[in-house]
Amino acid sequence: MLGRPPNAKSFVLDLLSTLRRGAMPVRALVAAAALFGIAEGSVRVALTRLLGAGLIERDDRGLYRLGQAAAPVQRRVAAWRELDAQLLPWSGGWIGIFAAGAATPPSRASQRCGERALRLSGFRPLVRGLALRPDNLAGGVTRVREELAALGLAPGSVVCEVRELDPVSEARARKLWDAEDLVANYRRHRQQLGASTRRLRARSAEFAMVESFHVGGAVLRLLAHDPLLPEPIVHAAERAALVDAMRDYDKIGRANWSGFLSRHGVRHGKAPATPFDRHAISRGELR
Repeated sequence: MLGRPPNAKSFVLDLLSTLRRGAMPVRALVAAAALFGIAEGSVRVALTRLLGAGLIERDDRGLYRLGQAAAPVQRRVAAWRELDAQLLPWSGGWIGIFAAGAATPPSRASQRCGERALRLSGFRPLVRGLALRPDNLAGGVTRVREELAALGLAPGSVVCEVRELDPVSEARARKLWDAEDLVANYRRHRQQLGASTRRLRARSAEFAMVESFHVGGAVLRLLAHDPLLPEPIVHAAERAALVDAMRDYDKIGRANWSGFLSRHGVRHGKAPATPFDRHAISRGELR
């Protein structure tokens, strides 16, 4: 199950995200990109542009690593392994965001960044100017406020607890998310992980590197966008089952990519993140 080849810019971010220690030389980036049909020239152009945007950094030996500008979204995606630890039993309360009135309209880029921050954090609009999500995250409103700021929510927006909605608003709030679609996606992606695992056992390491990038990346995109809804809004056990299946698949992806990294002298730690971790955030959907 091979998807569309990634563009060079997203692929560089994907591969550099595997590194928990050290950095990667150009030759390794070029060799990996060739497996996906990406030309060397495209890789070098992507490196130049990513450096300019602060998304990657280069040391004095010419080795590349992720830059600070990529950190907030990367942390969001990397948290998939510990989703259970991020959640608390839901008492029925909500976290709300009131849009701040600005003296001057925000730029289009700033507006997109704020919309992405709300989307990644699971907020949906209840009425004009007010977006909600269940208050079921460890750390409560303080943690959510900090994460929204890191993701680019405009300064001045009011992030607060919301309690005791009227019955009509409460009923509407619980239906802001398509719970049936969420569960269907959990199940579909879990089936795809199982099917891919069976294929990878019979194919080459190179095939496994490419397929795990695509299949695992699709799951990570899903989990990165997941609103982390509690019971009874969604059947949370289906999400937990997908995370469990992804943990198993992650081991396969790491095993195949680890050999490649070692051959190119790239220090990647005992348990490197897989390339599809960053694949979930490097494409346009999460920017």
